Amino acid sequence: MINSATFPGRGKVAILRTQPDTVLEDYGRLMRLAGYQAALPQDHNTFLKINISWQTWYPACSSAPWQVEGVIKTLLDDGYRGESLMAAHNRTVVVDAYVGERNNGHKAVVDKYGIQNVHLYEPEVEWVRYEPKTPMLVLDKIFPEGILIPKPFIGRNIIQLPTVKTHVFTTITGAMKNAFGGLLNEKRHWTHAVIHETVVDLLAIQQEIHSGLFAVMDGTFAGDGPGPRAMRWHEKDIILASADQVAIDAVSAKLQGFNPMDLQFIRLAHERGLGVGDPRQIEIVGDADLVDQSWGFIQEDTFASKGQKMIYHGPLKPLEKPLLQSPIVPWSYVASRAYHDAYWYPRVGQGRVQDAYNTKWGRLFKSYVPGEPEDDGYWRRFAVAAGAGAAALAVGAALLRGSQGKARDEEENGQG
Repeated sequence: MINSATFPGRGKVAILRTQPDTVLEDYGRLMRLAGYQAALPQDHNTFLKINISWQTWYPACSSAPWQVEGVIKTLLDDGYRGESLMAAHNRTVVVDAYVGERNNGHKAVVDKYGIQNVHLYEPEVEWVRYEPKTPMLVLDKIFPEGILIPKPFIGRNIIQLPTVKTHVFTTITGAMKNAFGGLLNEKRHWTHAVIHETVVDLLAIQQEIHSGLFAVMDGTFAGDGPGPRAMRWHEKDIILASADQVAIDAVSAKLQGFNPMDLQFIRLAHERGLGVGDPRQIEIVGDADLVDQSWGFIQEDTFASKGQKMIYHGPLKPLEKPLLQSPIVPWSYVASRAYHDAYWYPRVGQGRVQDAYNTKWGRLFKSYVPGEPEDDGYWRRFAVAAGAGAAALAVGAALLRGSQGKARDEEENGQG
């Protein structure tokens, strides 16, 4: 169990400038500046919690392949055994993690170093009920039957691998929210109405179950606007690391142009003593002058997130449970994928990706994933399912009409 008041690296964040030709070595220097070895005991296995926010590559959206490689290389160089390292992926209702790990270059890196690859939602991964020792803000109320977490996480180190970007629900997303996918089961969307409190609860749980906790954040590309997908990308050429999940998110927020203590999840975590969220109390090591920057990023909504917020916080709040916690919930998954994959990406995102390929980081990305992105086949499966459903409805309607006609004929014959 990690002592939230005294853990090594509390209140310290490392930040460095970087370029493609030095980025792997820069990650090593960054992690050592942040004191990662004190935070992650070598006699425990270590999970690398990779972020996949989209199954296609989009700048700043998901963990960068050089971020994953830089972390793995550093661990191996410093004596962590390869067989003790595991890349961890979670599934979301709108993202295929198997396709995402290939399109984002993660699988290529993991295979290169022979690291075990774990998809947490597969049947061989056991999830167990966990009763937190720390009083929860919301999770015990949302999941009164018990909070399920992956059993393999218990007693092991974890490194969160977020990127610097905005988010439609939490203003920015980083180390704390990166645990959201891996640590909660597939009903985690039930928590979106109280997402700030949820990620604070999850940090408390992480500090209880993990032997070591660390975060490495990539800001080579950074995302502005309606994140985590439909963003405007910017080349910012920075990387960050910290054993303090609250502090690294606070520094990321400040860089993006937000007051960290105005963000509810950072303020709550700071007030509960889970880390340091006040920038005045954070020690910066490395290229400390970078934190004087303020990029002027803004939080924006997409058409899809506006609809979600109407359900979570607006006039549709009374319908939240039937719409999002009942058998009809797949409508929301289809709506999200229709907006992002079928509408936004072909009309806006694809052009931005092509522009990104022409940058220094885009060219580095193509060295990891030289081919065309893989199609996950979602819309073909949807068309087949929709066609089958329509056919079944048509057959059912025909049978119903036939039975009704037969009943009328029998009634008429009986009357005659």
